[in-house]
Amino acid sequence: MPPIVSTHALHKVYQMGAVGVPALRGVDLHIEEGEFVAIMGASGSGKSTLMNILGCLDVPSTGTYVLAGRQVDGLSRDQRADIRNQVIGFVFQGFNLLPRASALENVELPLVYDRARRVGDPRRAAEAALTRVGLADRMTHAPNRLSGGEQQRVAIARALVGNPRLVLADEPTGNLDTRTSMEIMQVFQDLNDQGITVLLVTHEQDISRCAKRIVELRDGKVIRDAAIGDRYVVGSDPRAGGTAGPGGAS
Repeated sequence: MPPIVSTHALHKVYQMGAVGVPALRGVDLHIEEGEFVAIMGASGSGKSTLMNILGCLDVPSTGTYVLAGRQVDGLSRDQRADIRNQVIGFVFQGFNLLPRASALENVELPLVYDRARRVGDPRRAAEAALTRVGLADRMTHAPNRLSGGEQQRVAIARALVGNPRLVLADEPTGNLDTRTSMEIMQVFQDLNDQGITVLLVTHEQDISRCAKRIVELRDGKVIRDAAIGDRYVVGSDPRAGGTAGPGGAS
């Protein structure tokens, strides 16, 4: 089976007037189905640019990108939107929930834009997604009646409702305290154990150690790509109470 994500010699240059500012400088990246990969890097390393391209939200200046067997570079905006909706679920640092809608209504929302109608019963699919992230008893609650961790679980359920093969999570714990962050990382680990490919952008070492592989960028180039030998499995350390991070903070 080919990789679900494959890039070759990916470059991205932003034009600032007459000056070209390179953000990516020849990135080669291959992610197999079922992997859990953390992309790390300091501000300006190119990790957000790479995530936007992998999520079909942006296009490379040069190079090739193949997603789930389909070459993405060169597709039109509408074609990228279609493949994005069919293959990818997104989770962001900001929960981006509609404040006056219930958790269930927020999770149903992406199915409104599913032109392929891949999900027959949106309400049942949303209920199943919320149950999957442990919110079966919070479906009717509006965001202001949910904790930060619960809001992020709603956002994860929204990403899952269309049965994506790949979940892209951009700093998903950035607005959460340490204990809640580890609870969210356990959700991602559980989803990965169920076969979903997870690609996580983070600048936090503790969060990255919850993945199975780290890809580190600097100045638009991959400087490290390695499996995590001392991977932290959330809940595996009884001293952490099932939710504390690798450093034992809570």
